[in-house]
Amino acid sequence: MTITFLLNGETVQVDAPPTRTLLDWLREDRGLTGTKEGCNEGDCGACTVIVTDDDGPKTLNACILFLPQLHGKAVRTVEGISGPGGKLHPVQQAMIDHHGSQCGFCTPGFVVSMACAHMKKRSDFDDQLAGNLCRCTGYAPIIRAAKAAASEPVPDWMIDTPLENVQNAHLPENTDELAAWYADHPDATLIAGATDVGLWVTKQLRDLAPVAFLHRCNDLQRIDIAKDHTHIGAGCTMTQVLEWASDHFPSYAELIRRYGSTQVRNAATIGGNIANGSPIGDNPPALIALDAKLHLRHGDMQRVINIEDFFIDYGKQDSAPGEFVEAVSIPHQPNHLKCYKLSKRFDQDISAVCGCFNISIENNHVTAARIAFGGMAGIPKRASHVEQTLIGQTWSKETIKTAQTVFSKDFQPLSDMRASAVYRLQTAENMLMRYYLESIGEKTSVLEVQP
Repeated sequence: MTITFLLNGETVQVDAPPTRTLLDWLREDRGLTGTKEGCNEGDCGACTVIVTDDDGPKTLNACILFLPQLHGKAVRTVEGISGPGGKLHPVQQAMIDHHGSQCGFCTPGFVVSMACAHMKKRSDFDDQLAGNLCRCTGYAPIIRAAKAAASEPVPDWMIDTPLENVQNAHLPENTDELAAWYADHPDATLIAGATDVGLWVTKQLRDLAPVAFLHRCNDLQRIDIAKDHTHIGAGCTMTQVLEWASDHFPSYAELIRRYGSTQVRNAATIGGNIANGSPIGDNPPALIALDAKLHLRHGDMQRVINIEDFFIDYGKQDSAPGEFVEAVSIPHQPNHLKCYKLSKRFDQDISAVCGCFNISIENNHVTAARIAFGGMAGIPKRASHVEQTLIGQTWSKETIKTAQTVFSKDFQPLSDMRASAVYRLQTAENMLMRYYLESIGEKTSVLEVQP
């Protein structure tokens, strides 16, 4: 497979296996060792690069980025952040001035993330740098450096333009091509953002052939607002979904912000997150609570199911060979959604429990309830007994306490390294009480100091 893209302003052609990562190629084939290998799973940010496509520049993790995903795009590594003659980028100079580096291992990734944020005029530095880990300086001098560089102009050499008219038979150009190819290759692996699949290669050393890369299927990457629902293509990144959710369901948006770094959100897709069927994925509980529908396709055949029906058992989904997730649709509705994520680390950690609550109250009575959890069973699952206990009842603390007693009918969670079964059950019950307390104006956020 021949891949063509820009690397630090230079056009390169690469003949490589489809699952060779950009990180390995940069370090082993090009000698660009500034991009570091840390966790090799997309968590630490040491391997951060800037990738520019038709949507503009974004940070991505090179360790789980396969070379075919770069076809026709532009890549800038830390070696390309400085300009001609070694002229420093403003963020590089600011890192020196504010003593933002000690051991230096994480510094290249920080500099790349800062340069991308600088180019996009982003000032939410805590979010933009949440995907980069530093064990030496702490974040204070790095944040000071980012702020100091913010007002400086973007250097001319940082402006990249994707390549045009680059074709490759292994990369379907639209959903119809994908559907036809996948129907004929039902054992193939579909790769969108590779934030999960990438680890199959870097950690499990699996051979994924044959594969199809979906990033050129632009018709899978749209969010369309219809009369009674929002249609989200399976190829939409979680960055796109976050931007949409911020205006419609802010609690869902905050959940998305917490479970992935900027680099991961820029690559991960909503379709991939659903299709992998993880019992601890944070998207499905929110989508189940929102009564989302899942659009599946096999060849020319399309079907729509309730998203909760997609998850049958651990590792088993309602998907036939050669069938793929095409889209998610969410009905328009008042915003009653609250999402609560419990994890040992606040940002970018796997949930011990993720609970999402969508409860309608009229005349102080519960008229409808959709409650779903991740981390409480082998699949993302609705709390149907809890819902039925609430519906029709007065919205009161007494009703909540009664509903808490039936959680054990819906869930028999397991104990593992993240939490015990008893802890999971108790915290799930407490999340329902939190929803109630917030609905009556009580402050419950653990991030707010209470007198």
